[in-house]
Amino acid sequence: MAIRSALWLALGYFTYFFTYGVWLPFWAVWLKGAGLDAEKIGLLLGAGMVSRFTGSLLIASRVTNPSRLITVLRVLAGLSLLFALGFWFSAFWAWLLLVMIGFNLFFSPLVPLSDALAATWQRQLGMAYGPVRLWGSLAFVISSALTGLLVNAFSYQAILWMLCAGVTAMLCGMLLRPSIAPQGSEKVVAHTGWQEWRQLLRSSWRFLLCVTLMQGAHAAYYSFSAIWWQDAGYSASVVGYLWSLGVVAEIVIFAASNRLFRRWSARDLLLLSSICALIRWSLLASSTALPQLIVAQILHCGSFTICHLAAMRFIAAREGAEVIRLQSVYSALAMGGGIAVMTIVCGVLFPHLHGAIFWLMALLVVPTLFLRPKATGL
Repeated sequence: MAIRSALWLALGYFTYFFTYGVWLPFWAVWLKGAGLDAEKIGLLLGAGMVSRFTGSLLIASRVTNPSRLITVLRVLAGLSLLFALGFWFSAFWAWLLLVMIGFNLFFSPLVPLSDALAATWQRQLGMAYGPVRLWGSLAFVISSALTGLLVNAFSYQAILWMLCAGVTAMLCGMLLRPSIAPQGSEKVVAHTGWQEWRQLLRSSWRFLLCVTLMQGAHAAYYSFSAIWWQDAGYSASVVGYLWSLGVVAEIVIFAASNRLFRRWSARDLLLLSSICALIRWSLLASSTALPQLIVAQILHCGSFTICHLAAMRFIAAREGAEVIRLQSVYSALAMGGGIAVMTIVCGVLFPHLHGAIFWLMALLVVPTLFLRPKATGL
């Protein structure tokens, strides 16, 4: 069965982020329900984060021919399902450690490879990225809300049922055939040597540093905003509404991105994102008044979404295998390593700084105003 290429990719984003909307907020809850203590839960989640970084950097970068992206996505989806089913067999922590590493290793490259496919179809078909990618953000909201309701109605095992259902749906969607296949060079590079990586870093280090700082600055928000807001007296439901507001703003910008930013360069988008981030983190650091929190959450569409759109525009301007290689490094560093390192830093400093931790996030953004890649490199 063949479907439109944009619809095929939108379905891939929807099912992936539906699954991720189960995994990210609730997997620690499932581990606790399975009988693990906090120390073992931390070990498992940490191992999963390292595995995500490794998978995005090493597996995704091995795909050097864009025409093979769909085949690789199908294989990775199948392996992800295999390891997701592995969680049913035992709750012994050593077994869970093995399954966590395997699941994250194969699940994490799906995003950079999907984004590489999007960049390929942007060049090949003129496909608009934002309206396709927004389905992923929408799926995250739906699945996280639905999983919470099911856990309250049944038990923590609803989390695993939802996880397996999401991965199964992802694999089934990817087995469909897009109407237009991605095109790539027939000559497939068998080995990516140090020369290619050195050239990549030399030409893109400013871009990679900027996006790593920008995304890493979200660590305090992802890890400690809910705690800080609840300490300020807000209920869990209000905290949930604030988080949802940020994702809704993200969806709006993805939907309108083709009209709003069609003529913007990646350099200009990074500048706009940096300014939004500076305002956002300053608002969160200076007050917990609800009007300021609402404005700060709306600015999520600037600090995260516009930064990601800038990255996609920068990457889409590359050629062939360089698109996939740069996409994998972006995913590993900005969306994985940078956030992981800053999460550790915030964990150490938050008990002492509390809300002032967001001033550190604002400080992290300042260098991006001056390090943005030159317009001639876009």
